[in-house]
Amino acid sequence: MLASREMGRTALLLVGLAAAGFASTLYVFYPGIMTFDSLYIYKDMAKRAFGDWQSPAMLALWMVIDPIAPGPGSIFLLTAALYWLAFTIVAMGVARHSPQLALLVPVLGLSPPAFVLVGVIWRDILFGILWLLAAGLVFLVFERGWKIRVPVHVCAFVLFAFGVLLRPNALAAAPLLTAYLVWPSHFHWKRAALLYVPAALGLFALVQITYYGVFRAERQHPLHSIIVFDLGGISYFADENMFPAIWTDEESALITRGCYKPVAWDIYWTQAPCMFVMERLENEKLFGTPALLQAWWHAIVRHPLAYLQHRATFQWTFLADVNLAMWSRDFDNPDKIAFADKPRLMALKAVNDGLNPTPLFRPGAWLLLDIALCIFAWRRRDTPAGAFVLGICGSAAVYVMTFFTVGVSTDLRYAYWAVLAGLTGAIAAAQRRCRSKAFMEPKLSRA
Repeated sequence: MLASREMGRTALLLVGLAAAGFASTLYVFYPGIMTFDSLYIYKDMAKRAFGDWQSPAMLALWMVIDPIAPGPGSIFLLTAALYWLAFTIVAMGVARHSPQLALLVPVLGLSPPAFVLVGVIWRDILFGILWLLAAGLVFLVFERGWKIRVPVHVCAFVLFAFGVLLRPNALAAAPLLTAYLVWPSHFHWKRAALLYVPAALGLFALVQITYYGVFRAERQHPLHSIIVFDLGGISYFADENMFPAIWTDEESALITRGCYKPVAWDIYWTQAPCMFVMERLENEKLFGTPALLQAWWHAIVRHPLAYLQHRATFQWTFLADVNLAMWSRDFDNPDKIAFADKPRLMALKAVNDGLNPTPLFRPGAWLLLDIALCIFAWRRRDTPAGAFVLGICGSAAVYVMTFFTVGVSTDLRYAYWAVLAGLTGAIAAAQRRCRSKAFMEPKLSRA
């Protein structure tokens, strides 16, 4: 009786803390901070134009909920609500064995950099929140009867799959989290390895069917942004223009010496003086064609070391340098702060700017934390908490590392899933060791 009363009081405290966090989020951010990415999605909504550059799943979701608070308000309200729900669910899972420790989980929801990004309308933020909520739901109910577990697991898989639809580049990391959602009480590496390829292929098929079957999205060739970025990097480090088409000597000199920066690919698309690169590729109908892919492959074969230099430079910049965190740019004037007339957001921006040079805002620090938590949890992989940590922190670590090959920008938002996994995984790893009930898992050989 005392235990149930204590759990009831803890649950009430957790709900109260989460409600206060949600209210604080609304107070600071409402109606949310629009970015160029979210603005493009919102403009596509008006035209009912589904494309695969920005996720059509994000567009469809926003279209459905937009009447709640037209503009950024609706998607912001959903993001904030799911954010605090995810932290609450994870906290209640921790509270089963460590009630006092569980109270730290919603408190960490207010910690930077997690909090400073939650009000920015980016699909990367919603993606990380959905994956955390999916894992938290399974973590919470793994000891309950099948009548509760089955519908909750179905809900968790829907949230998880929707996250993949928001960020298809998470396909390499998704199978690790899939393994946790299937087997939440133990982590068996052999089963996870056997599941990896089928899960990745199944999720890839889901993306293709949803994007081009359900939504009939226009193919805008987002993968070719990686090719353009790589060609620019190889050209710089090899000191040879590897882009197809015919270029003047002045243009080639810019490509090989003046354009390349390891922070973003759109230097060749939207920023002077190098906008001519994408203009040429589009005018000559090379972007989105096999010809550009062939040029990319030829460049890698001809200059493999330059490719590795470019990718290593990008990854180091992404993991260890000062990069964009909280968005504050005005759409019409990049030198102007979009919310200069909102004191609450300006106060949060001051926190963001003050902490941005610290390891707290470095994706590399969160990657190292996730890896460290996986190493710590490995010896406890036969426990629910250990499986949870390995599932979320393992997938987060893989996700961040995949940017070595597919990354085209160094914004902190791309490591948001690693931030959420590190915060909640640290608490789960710190709770008391407790094995799952025997009936919850079939008797299989330990892996």
